[in-house]
Amino acid sequence: MKESTVEIRNLSIGYQTKSDFNPLIENLYATLLGGRLTCLLGTNGVGKSTLLRTLSGFQPRLAGEIHILGKSIDAYSDKELARTIGVVLTERPNVGDLSVTELIGLGRSPYTGFWGRLNSIDETVVKEVISWIRIEELAHRSVLKLSDGEWQKVMIAKTLAQETPLIYLDEPTAFLDFPSKVEIMRLLLDLTRRKNKTIFLSTHDLELALQTADTLWLMEKKKGMTVGTPDELRLNGSIENFFRCDGATFDRETGFFRIIKPV
Repeated sequence: MKESTVEIRNLSIGYQTKSDFNPLIENLYATLLGGRLTCLLGTNGVGKSTLLRTLSGFQPRLAGEIHILGKSIDAYSDKELARTIGVVLTERPNVGDLSVTELIGLGRSPYTGFWGRLNSIDETVVKEVISWIRIEELAHRSVLKLSDGEWQKVMIAKTLAQETPLIYLDEPTAFLDFPSKVEIMRLLLDLTRRKNKTIFLSTHDLELALQTADTLWLMEKKKGMTVGTPDELRLNGSIENFFRCDGATFDRETGFFRIIKPV
């Protein structure tokens, strides 16, 4: 039985203004299990990115509780969170003309102190991560010359250099071609198996999520959160109801949508 890594209870997320609260979604209950790949699915605007930012401590919650490794998120210092949670966002940050190795080395910042200089231990971690992700051929390349798929692998490597038990990713397969999507999802699944990482990501790639995730979180404003394995949610009709639309039907046996062609 896998132990829980993150628990959310009666969680409400959204934005707070000077005079009011603006919740996107309320009353969320769910658990992330250690060493599992969990995919978060939901329509645009439901609050997937907001949930990731809230669980990362980047954005305050409006109500409810978040427990990480058995401790309230409020009990963590910024440095402790940086050693517990690694985050990969969709947007490319402007890091200048760094080499891939230099960028991955920034993942050691929770350990390097004020000046940020890498010691021999940090350099060993960076080399090991580059080997794990199999990006040796990119090590000395400028990050400005990376494709989208290469960039995602480098950012995952940077997060691995942080040596955190938890990794959150916001739409890691967005803008990638299909072979690159498959490669990234297989890489993430492999990290849960080989390195016992707890990986939580948001995605719109339903079919990839159904085939690779250990657990799915279906988030919608009216029903809150529906949690289960891909097979459970596929067979009990949750996937079909969640993504129901005109012009397509969902095959529970295969897990694929079929387009109804007009006569």
